[in-house]
Amino acid sequence: MPLGTPLDWTLLFAALAILLVVDLILVRARDDMPPRVAAIWSIVWIAIALAFGGVLHLFGTTEQSTTYLAGYLVEKSLSLDNVFVFLVVFGAFAIPTPKRVRLLTYGIVLALVLRLIFILVGAAALDAASWLTYPFAALLAWTGLRLWRHRNDHDGDEKLIEGVKNRMTIAEGDHGDKLLAKVDGKRMLTTAGAALVAIAVVDIIFAVDSVPAILGITTDTYVVFAANAFALLGLRPLFFLVAELVARLRHLKAALAALLVFIAAKMTYGEIFGKVGPEWSLGGVVLILGAGVLASLPSYRREKAKEQESERQA
Repeated sequence: MPLGTPLDWTLLFAALAILLVVDLILVRARDDMPPRVAAIWSIVWIAIALAFGGVLHLFGTTEQSTTYLAGYLVEKSLSLDNVFVFLVVFGAFAIPTPKRVRLLTYGIVLALVLRLIFILVGAAALDAASWLTYPFAALLAWTGLRLWRHRNDHDGDEKLIEGVKNRMTIAEGDHGDKLLAKVDGKRMLTTAGAALVAIAVVDIIFAVDSVPAILGITTDTYVVFAANAFALLGLRPLFFLVAELVARLRHLKAALAALLVFIAAKMTYGEIFGKVGPEWSLGGVVLILGAGVLASLPSYRREKAKEQESERQA
């Protein structure tokens, strides 16, 4: 019997709340996290997410566990780009490191709420009108093409953040951790408040991009939300690794672009010819993401070798 009863949802929310508190306690004690510690905690969060896949296999159905794993891999890969854009936001608003962790927490909680709303609305819409599969698939294909065009840069993200920043009136000076400040009798956003608004915009955009991607794998709202939630829970330690990971996994963005187009094609095929088995979704996700990772490793080694050679010659 598939999981998804009101009791299952209650247990899932309770588990996520406990894990979120653990994550908050983990990072609250420090303003920075050494790469080694961040890597260890990232592995721990991945292990917890995979363990939940085991729970689905034992107490739910094989289809739920298979589609959960495929969805989690997609969302975790997309979250790397999500965190990098958070880093762009903090840089654009000149947010000091001690304040970044707090804003990152707000961003993660907001992302969880937005994903839940988008998932429930999106799944209900697809159930009510299956023809919506086509615009969903078109959105995914367009997002994939957009990612492909910017696979070697983040120019589009930087322009977006600058555009959001230029549309806000921001109070000058240091206002501590306050999000709003009163200047000349008027309420204004502080730099931290403006950065949080930008993060909210980023969260909405990524929800629009990522939710259709996983709904293309399964419309089981319990599985979809769980995959999103467990992918987002590990963002805090991942934040301290993102620069290194982006350098190492330089072809991951191209793989994500191909993956979104693959899911769009799968959605369209399934609507016309019938449902595609979950094993095909998982196989396609693993194959495409694995190819992106494997292609990135030798490229990274060559770049490091060139840098070392340049340093020796200097």
